[in-house]
Amino acid sequence: MKSNKPTEIEPVKLVCGFIFRHHDLFVSAIGKLEDLFGPVEFEAETFPFTHTEYYEKEMGSDLQRSFVSFEQAISPGRLSECKLTSNRIEQQFLNDAGGRTINIDPGMVSLAHLALASTKDFAHRLYLGDGIFGEVSMLYENKTFEPLKWTYPDYQTPEIVDFLLRVRESLKDYIIALRQKSQ
Repeated sequence: MKSNKPTEIEPVKLVCGFIFRHHDLFVSAIGKLEDLFGPVEFEAETFPFTHTEYYEKEMGSDLQRSFVSFEQAISPGRLSECKLTSNRIEQQFLNDAGGRTINIDPGMVSLAHLALASTKDFAHRLYLGDGIFGEVSMLYENKTFEPLKWTYPDYQTPEIVDFLLRVRESLKDYIIALRQKSQ
Protein backbone atom coordinates (compact mmCIF):
# COMPACT_ATOMS: atom_id res chain seq x y z
CA MET A 1 0.00 0.00 0.00
CA LYS A 2 1.35 3.41 -0.98
CA SER A 3 1.81 6.04 1.67
CA ASN A 4 0.48 9.56 1.31
CA LYS A 5 3.14 10.93 3.67
CA PRO A 6 5.24 13.76 2.28
CA THR A 7 8.60 12.57 1.02
CA GLU A 8 11.92 13.87 2.22
CA ILE A 9 13.15 16.50 -0.22
CA GLU A 10 16.70 16.40 -1.54
CA PRO A 11 18.77 19.56 -1.36
CA VAL A 12 19.47 21.77 -4.37
CA LYS A 13 22.23 24.15 -5.39
CA LEU A 14 21.49 27.87 -5.43
CA VAL A 15 22.47 29.61 -8.66
CA CYS A 16 22.17 33.29 -9.48
CA GLY A 17 22.16 34.97 -12.86
CA PHE A 18 23.38 38.56 -13.01
CA ILE A 19 22.88 41.35 -15.54
CA PHE A 20 25.06 44.42 -14.99
CA ARG A 21 27.14 47.12 -16.68
CA HIS A 22 29.96 47.52 -14.17
CA HIS A 23 31.99 44.53 -13.02
CA ASP A 24 32.65 46.08 -9.59
CA LEU A 25 28.89 46.00 -8.85
CA PHE A 26 28.81 42.33 -9.82
CA VAL A 27 31.68 41.59 -7.43
CA SER A 28 30.02 43.59 -4.62
CA ALA A 29 26.69 41.81 -5.10
CA ILE A 30 28.39 38.42 -5.01
CA GLY A 31 30.06 39.40 -1.73
CA LYS A 32 26.70 40.27 -0.20
CA LEU A 33 25.23 36.96 -1.37
CA GLU A 34 28.23 35.03 0.00
CA ASP A 35 27.65 36.65 3.40
CA LEU A 36 24.21 35.01 3.40
CA PHE A 37 24.61 31.80 1.39
CA GLY A 38 28.29 30.93 1.76
CA PRO A 39 31.11 30.82 -0.75
CA VAL A 40 30.68 30.71 -4.51
CA GLU A 41 31.52 27.32 -5.97
CA PHE A 42 31.43 28.04 -9.72
CA GLU A 43 31.38 31.24 -11.75
CA ALA A 44 30.48 31.24 -15.43
CA GLU A 45 32.36 33.38 -17.92
CA THR A 46 30.95 36.87 -18.30
CA PHE A 47 29.51 37.57 -21.74
CA PRO A 48 27.62 40.43 -23.42
CA PHE A 49 23.90 40.38 -22.69
CA THR A 50 22.41 40.82 -26.16
CA HIS A 51 19.36 38.55 -26.06
CA THR A 52 16.90 41.36 -25.28
CA GLU A 53 16.81 45.13 -24.83
CA TYR A 54 14.32 44.79 -21.95
CA TYR A 55 16.76 46.08 -19.28
CA GLU A 56 18.45 48.87 -21.29
CA LYS A 57 15.98 51.65 -20.41
CA GLU A 58 16.54 51.05 -16.70
CA MET A 59 20.16 49.88 -16.65
CA GLY A 60 21.76 51.34 -19.79
CA SER A 61 23.48 49.70 -22.74
CA ASP A 62 26.51 47.40 -22.97
CA LEU A 63 25.09 45.05 -20.36
CA GLN A 64 26.98 41.96 -19.24
CA ARG A 65 25.70 38.56 -18.09
CA SER A 66 27.19 36.04 -15.70
CA PHE A 67 26.14 33.26 -13.35
CA VAL A 68 27.42 31.86 -10.07
CA SER A 69 26.55 28.87 -7.94
CA PHE A 70 27.15 28.39 -4.24
CA GLU A 71 28.98 25.55 -2.49
CA GLN A 72 26.37 24.97 0.19
CA ALA A 73 23.33 22.92 -0.83
CA ILE A 74 20.02 24.34 0.41
CA SER A 75 16.41 23.25 0.77
CA PRO A 76 14.34 23.94 -2.36
CA GLY A 77 11.78 25.50 -0.04
CA ARG A 78 14.10 28.51 0.28
CA LEU A 79 13.70 29.71 -3.33
CA SER A 80 11.28 32.54 -2.48
CA GLU A 81 13.56 33.65 0.40
CA CYS A 82 16.49 33.75 -2.04
CA LYS A 83 14.49 35.92 -4.47
CA LEU A 84 13.43 38.32 -1.71
CA THR A 85 17.07 38.54 -0.60
CA SER A 86 18.31 39.23 -4.14
CA ASN A 87 15.66 41.96 -4.51
CA ARG A 88 16.92 43.64 -1.32
CA ILE A 89 20.50 43.50 -2.60
CA GLU A 90 19.43 45.03 -5.95
CA GLN A 91 17.90 47.93 -3.97
CA GLN A 92 21.31 48.66 -2.45
CA PHE A 93 22.71 49.44 -5.92
CA LEU A 94 20.10 51.80 -7.39
CA ASN A 95 21.18 54.62 -9.70
CA ASP A 96 20.36 58.30 -9.10
CA ALA A 97 17.03 57.91 -10.92
CA GLY A 98 16.04 54.98 -8.68
CA GLY A 99 16.63 52.32 -11.35
CA ARG A 100 18.54 49.12 -10.88
CA THR A 101 22.20 48.92 -11.84
CA ILE A 102 22.29 45.16 -11.34
CA ASN A 103 19.70 42.44 -11.82
CA ILE A 104 20.00 39.24 -9.77
CA ASP A 105 17.92 36.20 -10.71
CA PRO A 106 18.14 33.32 -8.23
CA GLY A 107 17.28 29.78 -9.14
CA MET A 108 18.01 26.28 -8.03
CA VAL A 109 19.57 23.31 -9.75
CA SER A 110 18.20 19.93 -8.71
CA LEU A 111 19.06 16.56 -10.17
CA ALA A 112 15.90 16.89 -12.32
CA HIS A 113 15.66 20.53 -13.37
CA LEU A 114 16.57 24.20 -13.17
CA ALA A 115 13.89 26.31 -11.48
CA LEU A 116 13.87 30.10 -11.31
CA ALA A 117 12.14 32.59 -9.05
CA SER A 118 10.25 35.63 -10.30
CA THR A 119 8.08 38.45 -9.00
CA LYS A 120 5.96 38.20 -12.15
CA ASP A 121 3.05 35.80 -12.54
CA PHE A 122 2.49 33.92 -15.78
CA ALA A 123 0.61 30.82 -16.93
CA HIS A 124 3.55 28.47 -16.33
CA ARG A 125 4.48 29.85 -12.88
CA LEU A 126 3.32 28.71 -9.46
CA TYR A 127 2.89 31.02 -6.51
CA LEU A 128 5.44 30.27 -3.76
CA GLY A 129 4.36 32.94 -1.27
CA ASP A 130 5.43 36.46 -0.31
CA GLY A 131 4.81 37.75 -3.85
CA ILE A 132 7.23 35.27 -5.43
CA PHE A 133 6.54 32.76 -8.20
CA GLY A 134 8.58 29.76 -9.30
CA GLU A 135 8.98 28.12 -12.67
CA VAL A 136 10.74 25.06 -13.95
CA SER A 137 12.89 26.56 -16.71
CA MET A 138 14.89 23.56 -17.93
CA LEU A 139 14.62 19.81 -17.51
CA TYR A 140 17.56 17.47 -17.07
CA GLU A 141 17.08 14.88 -19.81
CA ASN A 142 19.45 12.91 -22.03
CA LYS A 143 22.43 13.95 -19.86
CA THR A 144 21.89 17.67 -20.44
CA PHE A 145 19.58 20.53 -19.53
CA GLU A 146 16.83 20.80 -22.12
CA PRO A 147 14.97 24.10 -22.59
CA LEU A 148 11.23 24.50 -22.40
CA LYS A 149 9.27 26.84 -24.64
CA TRP A 150 9.59 29.68 -22.09
CA THR A 151 13.29 29.19 -21.26
CA TYR A 152 15.20 32.44 -21.67
CA PRO A 153 17.53 32.31 -24.70
CA ASP A 154 20.71 33.10 -22.73
CA TYR A 155 20.10 30.08 -20.47
CA GLN A 156 20.16 27.89 -23.58
CA THR A 157 23.69 28.82 -24.67
CA PRO A 158 26.23 25.97 -24.58
CA GLU A 159 28.34 27.85 -22.01
CA ILE A 160 25.47 28.20 -19.53
CA VAL A 161 24.26 24.65 -20.08
CA ASP A 162 27.83 23.48 -19.33
CA PHE A 163 27.84 25.65 -16.19
CA LEU A 164 24.54 24.12 -15.06
CA LEU A 165 25.88 20.62 -15.73
CA ARG A 166 28.90 21.33 -13.49
CA VAL A 167 26.57 22.57 -10.75
CA ARG A 168 24.40 19.47 -11.11
CA GLU A 169 27.44 17.18 -10.93
CA SER A 170 28.56 18.88 -7.71
CA LEU A 171 25.06 18.46 -6.28
CA LYS A 172 25.01 14.80 -7.30
CA ASP A 173 28.32 14.19 -5.50
CA TYR A 174 26.96 15.99 -2.42
CA ILE A 175 23.76 13.90 -2.37
CA ILE A 176 25.71 10.64 -2.81
CA ALA A 177 27.98 11.55 0.11
CA LEU A 178 24.94 12.52 2.20
CA ARG A 179 23.27 9.19 1.50
CA GLN A 180 26.42 7.24 2.35
CA LYS A 181 26.80 9.16 5.59
CA SER A 182 23.23 8.31 6.67
CA GLN A 183 23.64 4.55 6.06
